[in-house]
Amino acid sequence: MLTLTLNHFLVLGAILFCVGLYGALAKGHAVAVLMGIELMLNSVNITLVGFARFLAPDQLLGQVFAVFVITAAAAEAAVGLAIVLVVYRQRRTVNVEEVDLLKW
Repeated sequence: MLTLTLNHFLVLGAILFCVGLYGALAKGHAVAVLMGIELMLNSVNITLVGFARFLAPDQLLGQVFAVFVITAAAAEAAVGLAIVLVVYRQRRTVNVEEVDLLKW
């Protein structure tokens, strides 16, 4: 029977972070960049919960930090999607290479 160790959580967090980093840096679509950032934030959550589970099992500190990260990620997603909608209405594109000027 397989028992989960801290290394399993760290490896899963690192893999998810790398996939999210690739998605945020390599993709040209703004929604794909936002999804990559969300993956990176979720990998941090997995790492926080893993550390909390194995280093302080009687405390909920890692879970509390994870809830704060989830809250910040939800706010980031809402603001990011609002910005994408405004850019699409103005420029008719969500390609990040084409949206490089700050003034309209």
